[in-house]
Amino acid sequence: MQLFYNPDIQEITTTFTFNKEESKHIVKVLRKSVGDVLQITNGKGWLFDAEITVADIKKCQANIGNTAKQPKKDYKLHLLVAPTKMTDRFEWFLEKATEIGIDTITPILCDHSERKVIKLDRFEKILQSAMKQSLQCYLPAINELTSFNSFINQDFQGQLFIAHCEDTDRKSLKAQLQPNKDITILIGPEGDFSVKEIETALLHNFIPVTLGKTRLRTETAAVVACHSVAFINQE
Repeated sequence: MQLFYNPDIQEITTTFTFNKEESKHIVKVLRKSVGDVLQITNGKGWLFDAEITVADIKKCQANIGNTAKQPKKDYKLHLLVAPTKMTDRFEWFLEKATEIGIDTITPILCDHSERKVIKLDRFEKILQSAMKQSLQCYLPAINELTSFNSFINQDFQGQLFIAHCEDTDRKSLKAQLQPNKDITILIGPEGDFSVKEIETALLHNFIPVTLGKTRLRTETAAVVACHSVAFINQE
């Protein structure tokens, strides 16, 4: 199955024209022709069957047939992760988290952050590609880079966790997770959260957790947290 993405297609759409890049890929690379059926998602849960009516490398057109809304998960996962110094590490996290299943990602700026600028457009493209590759119909949301202090002064719902490396009383994330609950998890930078940030999070009812016995890189910790949530919610 080859999944395509277009945010503008809706459940009432009857005909669709692929852009030039996708048209070339469909006709020249995938060697699709008139009558072949492709699948498109709008990233909002809808899956569309599209039968090719014009197989042109510059303007491939299709008629929309069957449409189906994919069921949502019973929980929402929001990870706030400090961007890594090496951008490719954070991009790896974005890809893997999308494959595993995540709803919202917020790059967070902390006291010990080394990277303070991000390329949001590139991150969005990585999420789109990972969604298509993993054959999912819900595109994760990614927010602008947000300071820790701006984020922490919000009203929160569901389970709240902060993963840090300080030698203090921390609980196992795996033991604390409850299925079918909305979850927010804070993952700090390479230098970890500052003591002040940890104390502030605790005042806002975040539970301090550990992700295991070994010290993990930021991007690894984020993927481990994401998988732990997915695992506890497996049917």
